Amino acid sequence: MKRIALALSALTLGAAALGVPAVVSAWGNTGHRMVGMAAVRALPDELPAFLRTPGAAAEVGELSREPDRTKGGGQPHDRERDTAHFIDMDDDGHVLNGQGLSIDALPVLKSEYDAALAAAGIDVDDAGYLPYAIMDGYQQLVRDFATWRVLNAAEARESDPGKRAWYREDRLRREALILRDMGYLSHYVGDGSQPLHTSIHYNGWGSYPNPEGFTNSRQTHGSFEGAFVRRTVRLDAVEAAMPAPRLDGFDLRLRVPAYLKASLAETIPFYRLEKAGGFVETDARGGTFATARLAAGAAELRDLTVLAWRASAEVSIGWPAVKVAEVEAGTADPWLAMIGED
Repeated sequence: MKRIALALSALTLGAAALGVPAVVSAWGNTGHRMVGMAAVRALPDELPAFLRTPGAAAEVGELSREPDRTKGGGQPHDRERDTAHFIDMDDDGHVLNGQGLSIDALPVLKSEYDAALAAAGIDVDDAGYLPYAIMDGYQQLVRDFATWRVLNAAEARESDPGKRAWYREDRLRREALILRDMGYLSHYVGDGSQPLHTSIHYNGWGSYPNPEGFTNSRQTHGSFEGAFVRRTVRLDAVEAAMPAPRLDGFDLRLRVPAYLKASLAETIPFYRLEKAGGFVETDARGGTFATARLAAGAAELRDLTVLAWRASAEVSIGWPAVKVAEVEAGTADPWLAMIGED
């Protein structure tokens, strides 16, 4: 894949210059940890108590790095995962170029997205499919929370000791899965807050009209999101910069493109700041920019987590399916749905 190959080459060169290991990731380890930890630490009281602990925040922070740590598994593993970290849009919000899909007109299925790109002569490996990774992660979290709700309610009401013990064990398994799945969602949401993961200008401005004379250095991407963030950004500053929750009028297929377009809009400001020498430790402007983008990612993860929790109360889960609301109200027995009727 052209984008990933270029990023790997650039980061290897950049790391050699900085004397640090090469890492191909948005924000690097430090930034991804901050997004996950800040989001969890900001969750409101309506979320389950197991999530609102220092341990859960640390766990999600560590697991936020996992999609980068699993790279290099071979094919088809890498093909289906490496392109999930980005979507390269032109300055008008079209995938790669004017012939590509608009971010505001994404089809429902990724397979339809692939087909539309192919029809336009665009390779999905070059385009990326980050919006689908975020949407998929959110939907998985809704299912996780729905299962947890059922198990938690059933455990509290069950009078049979054997069944109650099983519900408890399965609830604990689900809590571990929720932390893992939140970590994965955190990673992709964090990727989406990094402007260079939303733009064709992802590592230097590239071979496009460049009237402002922006850099074409292949070290631009990696040096910003990795070592610079590690040296200049603090978790408490990210938390302080997080915008207020936006939880009304939620529509997943509108929310995700809007989020990615907001990041794309920061691409030119990034390059202007880079040209002005802002990304050095002695210039507060660079740290402020990075902090704001990490805070945007943390706030989006916080909001998606709350929205997933709320949505989980309205669905059915298990097989044969039971309604979460009925189990929580005590009007449905979920035993067969949870353990399996066979």
